Amino acid sequence: MTSTGIHGFVKTIQLNNEWIKDVMDEMHTDNRNEAYLALSSTLHALRDRLVVDEAVDLGAQLPMLIRGAYYEGYRPSGKPVRARNKDEFLALMKKELARTPGIDPEKAARCVFSVLEKRLSKGEIRDVKRMMPEGVREIWH
Repeated sequence: MTSTGIHGFVKTIQLNNEWIKDVMDEMHTDNRNEAYLALSSTLHALRDRLVVDEAVDLGAQLPMLIRGAYYEGYRPSGKPVRARNKDEFLALMKKELARTPGIDPEKAARCVFSVLEKRLSKGEIRDVKRMMPEGVREIWH
C-alpha cells in the first residue's frame, strides 16, 4: 500500500488520467468533463454495436475505472444494436452528448478512436473495426 491507498488503485487512477489527457489532446480542449463524455459516449456506442463476446474483449483492455464506466448501464440482451451506418452509430452517442452542447459526435468518435489505436492491441482494434459499419470504419483512422 501507498500512503494514499492501495497501490493498484493509485496506479489505475494515473492510467485513467492519462487516457482522459489523451482524449483532451485529441479534442484540443482543456475540459476534462468534455473529454470524459466523448470517451464514455463513444465507448458505449462501440459496446452496444458489438456482439457480447467482442464487447467483453474490448472491455478487458480498458483501465479499471474506464472499464467501470464502459459497463455502466450495459444490458447484453438484444446486442448488438442495429446501427448500419455512420449516422446511426453517431445517433447512439447523441443522447449522452446532449448533456454538454457543442460536442460534435463525429469529432468525439474520431478523437476517441485515435486514443484507442494508441492504447489497445492491434488485434483488438482489427476485431472491433471489422464489426463496425463501413461509414464508422471510414472515420476511424
